[in-house]
Amino acid sequence: MNKNKKIYIALLIGIVAVSFSFQSRFFEIAKQIEIYNTVFKTININYIDEINPAEITKNAINHTLENLDPYTRFYNEQQMEEARIRREGEYGGIGISSFYTYNGIVVAAVKEGFSADKAGLKPGDIIIEVNNQVLKGLENDELSQMLKGTPETPVNLTINRNNTVFKVDLKLDKVIVDPVPFFDMVNETTGYIKLTQFTSGKATENVKNAFFSLKEKGMEKLIFDLRSNPGGSLSDAVNITNIFIPKGKKVVDTKGKIKANSRTYKTSNDGLDIEIPIVVLIDDRSASASEIVSGALQDYDRAVIMGQRSFGKGLVQRFYTLSYGTQMKATISKYYTPSGRCIQELDYASRDLKTGEVPKFSDNIVNEFSTENGRKVYDGGGVTPDVLIQLSEKTEETESLLKSRAIFNYATNYVKKNPLDNFDGFSFTSTDFSDFTSYLINKDTSFVTPQEKLFKEAYETVENSNSINNDYTNIVNTLKQQKVASISKNIDVILPKIEDEIIEQLFYEKGLYAYYLKHDTTIQKAAALLNNPKEYNKILAK
Repeated sequence: MNKNKKIYIALLIGIVAVSFSFQSRFFEIAKQIEIYNTVFKTININYIDEINPAEITKNAINHTLENLDPYTRFYNEQQMEEARIRREGEYGGIGISSFYTYNGIVVAAVKEGFSADKAGLKPGDIIIEVNNQVLKGLENDELSQMLKGTPETPVNLTINRNNTVFKVDLKLDKVIVDPVPFFDMVNETTGYIKLTQFTSGKATENVKNAFFSLKEKGMEKLIFDLRSNPGGSLSDAVNITNIFIPKGKKVVDTKGKIKANSRTYKTSNDGLDIEIPIVVLIDDRSASASEIVSGALQDYDRAVIMGQRSFGKGLVQRFYTLSYGTQMKATISKYYTPSGRCIQELDYASRDLKTGEVPKFSDNIVNEFSTENGRKVYDGGGVTPDVLIQLSEKTEETESLLKSRAIFNYATNYVKKNPLDNFDGFSFTSTDFSDFTSYLINKDTSFVTPQEKLFKEAYETVENSNSINNDYTNIVNTLKQQKVASISKNIDVILPKIEDEIIEQLFYEKGLYAYYLKHDTTIQKAAALLNNPKEYNKILAK
């Protein structure tokens, strides 16, 4: 057999093998779909009670997707509108942030100048009726639709404020979320821009407008605040990075399973200012697009990154249109900074199937990379700042506290008792923290640790529990004292959170950032670094 025939046969065998593999995989997918269809039809026809086909399908899909990663999600028709609002930052509403309880919609924050603000709504108010529809007991999906609609639509609300019930009439506004809610000069030469999210299209435009405005005020140095920014539009991340670096520079690579999901994103315009000294602020809630921007500027030694290590979301999602008006957001690729780093923290592909625990890349060997100047940077767990602002490591109880409504509830009560005309001279001190811990022990019901929950459940199963009431009360008090002792190890983390909540409730979002300019220690350190060119350049040198 000659050489050409051998090559032909080898290629033919390869093609057959690939074809068989593809057909086998296609058959397996079709088989599983047919099994689900059969189960669904059988239940629908034979199950003793009536079922909700849409709810069963949604639950089946969500259960499947939740075992992949938290970002791959299915959206029904109602959820699609909420996803669009998050992407575009524009909707018909009354201008509040809220959360849902059994009793109704709780106002968490009021946006200045919109209809809720004009009607006098305050954080802590509970909306118990909308157009005479009682909200008590409604599901979250139902509550989420109650205050949305076409701008100028009249709405009548029944409000419960401190057990006083009253009604207000207002109209829905066209609410536009500004991704740059605040910018100003820190001092005569240093500007400050706060970017809260990478809203598609608006983020780049608004950052540029803020930049030009500050330039006119004499800005020669910039503090760019990406703390607590969860990310958003990939194209806006590229375009915002382009403001500070030249045309034709790589900002990020995305690498997926298929070629269509792999791409290199480069800057397409001349930078607005490729020389201005910059400090970028990040923290453990800076994610995704925030990490693309901070990672790229760090790799090019274009800015000093300051704060805490970022969240570590190195995954890219895309929306796909499905049948009957539904959509799915799927993780399609990982992204890599210009130096080659993937900053993804959690390894979802290696999830423990028994415990559900997801390992961290940073717990294993991390890889070393180099910036343009030759500085060492690393992958496997967020963007590590060049200047680290040390905070105490959060205890489990502190993590639980921050996820609860306790700080919001305390701040709401504090504002009622301590109205302020301005924030000059205000600070929340360690002495005030004692008042907060007293509130947690004596009044709060939202901050419950797993130990407290388990103990309460055990107590409720005991027959004739009256005989152990005193013991139960003593143990409950001991558990409360223990959790307060635990969170007290993180005063440096908790105090600013309480302070932020109080200031925002009193002076809106813009007031909070204006307060930051004078009182935020990280902003002050960033300004001091920018005023020291020798130290700034030393950090960025090899």
